Amino acid sequence: MAEFSHIKDDKAYMVDVTGKKDVSREAVAAGRIYLREETLIAIRKGDVVKGNVLATARIAAIQAVKQTHHLIPMCHPLPVGGVEIDFNDGGEENYIEAFCTVKTYGKTGVEMEALTGVSVALLTIWDMVKSAEKDEEGQYPETGIEDIHVVEKKKGI
Repeated sequence: MAEFSHIKDDKAYMVDVTGKKDVSREAVAAGRIYLREETLIAIRKGDVVKGNVLATARIAAIQAVKQTHHLIPMCHPLPVGGVEIDFNDGGEENYIEAFCTVKTYGKTGVEMEALTGVSVALLTIWDMVKSAEKDEEGQYPETGIEDIHVVEKKKGI
């Protein structure tokens, strides 16, 4: 196993990237949120009481991408060149899939930013609809955020 680069002798270190060359970098992350059919219909129709769910989730994701280095201790602050948030409707499988693409020109990759963006997009969707997700007993049946992962990572494109 390779030696850890962030923790040595019980001391935390941020990896030194000053010697690396700046190159274009891109990362895509994805994840899903499963919701009740009634909630998904309300999102599609724009009938959610709190407002436009997906537009709000896009804004939240963009903000989160730009703040990643404040949230994840060993992440470097990066010049974010672009952020794109897309959503796919899972149809009868009752989910929304979020994709976050982040671009930069720098010394290190942006996969943590993409993962943070997709996570916050999905959390924002949940925040916007959680009151509609309760069943008659006040429980949240068969809902949840799943499968957040890096889809693609490019360097020197």
